[in-house]
Amino acid sequence: MELSAAGIKNRASWEASDFILPAYDVEEAKENAVRSPRWAHFGVGNIFRVFIGGIADELLNRGLLDAAVTCVETYDHEVIDRIYRPFDDLALSVILFGDGSREKRVLGSLGESIKAGNTDKLQQKRLTEVFQAPSLQLVSFTITEKGYATMNAKGEFLPAYREDVTNGPQKTSTAIGVLSAMLLERFRVGGYPLALVSMDNCAHNGDLLKSAVLQTAGLWQTSGFVDKSFIDYLSDRDRVSFPITMIDKITPRPSVEIASELAADGVENMSPVIT
Repeated sequence: MELSAAGIKNRASWEASDFILPAYDVEEAKENAVRSPRWAHFGVGNIFRVFIGGIADELLNRGLLDAAVTCVETYDHEVIDRIYRPFDDLALSVILFGDGSREKRVLGSLGESIKAGNTDKLQQKRLTEVFQAPSLQLVSFTITEKGYATMNAKGEFLPAYREDVTNGPQKTSTAIGVLSAMLLERFRVGGYPLALVSMDNCAHNGDLLKSAVLQTAGLWQTSGFVDKSFIDYLSDRDRVSFPITMIDKITPRPSVEIASELAADGVENMSPVIT
């Protein structure tokens, strides 16, 4: 059995091995995400794929969501190249319960995958289109606490972040720099509302995200890259919100044991990938 758009159409083989397949049209959900993106996520590692991707999968199954999640990675682009695209942006979720039983699911909730913060102009163009879309409602984050850091212990700007604020919104590489630049694009085409939801397990995560974004925009204003109206947009909670959340979850790295079980079920190319 091949984990691919074509492979999961052979539902009988998957279901015979006790896999739960999406009840919705996976191709349609992905196409909707391209045409009218609703939810984008930064930091598309293990916890996103299984936990948050699992939530999106359930929402799609229930008909409460009609588009897959746009997957954005600013740091570990190898994840996109080795884990997402070779499998048509599908994922396998294996949950181990206390009684030793397993729940095996194919997740079709992960939409297109985008490598942000690099020199690929087509990737940057696509990310800009996502943020300019009026349909976009939610951007969530699992970038770890380090992803929000802009300074070291001495109060000095971290080198990559310093380049982002020095070079301006047209050339960014950090998660905060890329996000701030994309918010500027959204502001320029209409100032549409958006919820920015940190899902990282750190105190007052929404406040941490807001502080980093406003600091970046403020430094760009000082350098003449943006004007005060952009700051006003980010500061208006009716247009841009930064809720505080808490998700007390971890997703372990895939184990060799589980990979062997999946291979025994007939699933191809199940060797764990370490990036």
